Amino acid sequence: MTRVFRIEAAHRKIISKPDLLNFLTFLDSNGVELPVLLMDADKMEKKALAMGRNIRNSKVFYAVKANPAPDVIKLLDGLGLNFEIASEGELEILARAGVGPERIITSNPVKTFKFLRAAEKYGVRYFAFDSRDEVDKIASIIPGANVYLRLSVPNEGSEWPLSRKFGVEIDEGAFLASYAKQKGLNPVGITFHVGSQCTNKYNWNNALYKAKVLWDLAAKKGIAFRVLNIGGGYPVKYTRNVVDIEDIEKNIDGLIYELFPKDIEVFIEPGRAVVGDTGVFVSSVIGKSVRGDENWLHLDVGVFNGLMESVGGIKYSYIVEDNPEGQVKQWTIAGPSCDSFDVIDTNVALKEPRIGGLVLVLSCGAYTISYASEFNGFSIPETIVIRGV
Repeated sequence: MTRVFRIEAAHRKIISKPDLLNFLTFLDSNGVELPVLLMDADKMEKKALAMGRNIRNSKVFYAVKANPAPDVIKLLDGLGLNFEIASEGELEILARAGVGPERIITSNPVKTFKFLRAAEKYGVRYFAFDSRDEVDKIASIIPGANVYLRLSVPNEGSEWPLSRKFGVEIDEGAFLASYAKQKGLNPVGITFHVGSQCTNKYNWNNALYKAKVLWDLAAKKGIAFRVLNIGGGYPVKYTRNVVDIEDIEKNIDGLIYELFPKDIEVFIEPGRAVVGDTGVFVSSVIGKSVRGDENWLHLDVGVFNGLMESVGGIKYSYIVEDNPEGQVKQWTIAGPSCDSFDVIDTNVALKEPRIGGLVLVLSCGAYTISYASEFNGFSIPETIVIRGV
């Protein structure tokens, strides 16, 4: 069966025609069950190797939470990337892949006892913190661990803010650094996060200026930091263009070089930027309906089994398999569950597809399968990493 897809100019800003043809060729030649998440290995490799290229003294730690699929981890491990984790489950994934503890850090400021015990046993030695209780907990389980302080920084310009739950202000941070040292830990630096999918490159400026104040205050207390962890936040294309990662990094590098000692270590924790626009969800239309004045399009993938970020405001781009009889309409797009919360998007202009027709959801490589559940009995879609064919 020959499938025809109408590729608009907006789509080509997100996915190239060769990459799209690669996905479609794979679908035609392999009997995969839908829905399925297809990941472009070549593009992922290119993205991964670009991370940190424009920041001196940098070391890249892939945020496993973005996409923990074993084949994704295997590919990134083969490229020599390091890894950032938050739980014993993510540690187990890395252990099965043979990743050594010296290549693992954890930037979750509030960790479970179970995870800390597993990390201690495995040999992980870098941990974030932002409270006295966390210092006490780490010190009791992993004496002498290297710890870095989570600083609260502005998240304006980020589509997924992260500033409310974690992070401390400068004065409290200086106190906590001293407290950690008193408890026998090794306070090595500062971490912050400007927010996920950050589209304002100057967010990093504000964070770096604030980190510099804390860095100097710690030095006055006899604490010599050496690690500056700038977290993640690099954006990918969903429905519109975003600031270029090279521009972000050159801006960051220049300011770090101006403000901080020349021999510091810079940790970077990209997740979305490595895998986000390398993945395409292939779904099928399972229903169409009219409710009042709304046209509803029902897919076999939805909020609960792969597209949870749509609830937080992420907007996806869609390519619909061509239906010669279809007309362009405004759609409310919903998932397969019987929960009314399962709505992916509204007011989306698409040519009406046929029942059983395919819908490609672009830029779905990050925070899709990792968020997914089997709510309502719908299985979590398979992730398949493919090379150019």
